[in-house]
Amino acid sequence: MSQPVERIAPVEHVHRDVRGGGLRASIFGVTDGLVSNVSLVLGTAAAHPGHGFVRLAGIAGLLGGAFSMAAGEYISMQAQREAMQRELAVEAEEIRRRPASEQRELERLYVRRGIPPDVAARLARELMADPEVALETHAREELGIDPNALGSPWVAAGSSFVTFALGALVPLAPFLTGSSGNAEVLAAVVLAALAALVVGAILSRVTVRGWLFSALRSLGICAAAGAVTYGVGSAIGVAVH
Repeated sequence: MSQPVERIAPVEHVHRDVRGGGLRASIFGVTDGLVSNVSLVLGTAAAHPGHGFVRLAGIAGLLGGAFSMAAGEYISMQAQREAMQRELAVEAEEIRRRPASEQRELERLYVRRGIPPDVAARLARELMADPEVALETHAREELGIDPNALGSPWVAAGSSFVTFALGALVPLAPFLTGSSGNAEVLAAVVLAALAALVVGAILSRVTVRGWLFSALRSLGICAAAGAVTYGVGSAIGVAVH
């Protein structure tokens, strides 16, 4: 009696989409907002200029940093996108004008990668039969560009603006109340430390690092920045009333 054949379910791997620029801008934005504003707020508070000055500095840092981050991300992503589009246009023109030459180029590329010449020739011929497929193939193989994943400048700008503002709001929040004193400084330190740990732990979800290492690294960077600026503020002092 024959044994039943065991069916093995195919293993599927689910990958996150990390190509569009939004993820990078979000992580960079919230980290930059947290570190820069905790430095600004603590450095200003250490000079004892008064509650209102600290609040004003924090709000200015939040808004100025968020707009700066958004503008920088938009310009850089748009410039990169336009450069890629130019290269794709050049490649499309070459495919239109010299298809035979481009097909031989594709054949040689596959042969260098270890594919037998006859298989490489057949594969290149089939890929070149469709202009859109030919352009996408040449873009990936020659230029290292995915035509379908050039990134969105608006997504990058929006992500960086919102996440920077959220990160910058954390150390500023205690100073938005009407009271003043050392309690706000302590609350800002605690909130910033917790936020840094959370950001680091979340970052580990999209990297190969463990959550503890990533969280402690984020905390260390934030603590170092805040400590330096607090020390500078204390040394200089303002005492404006």
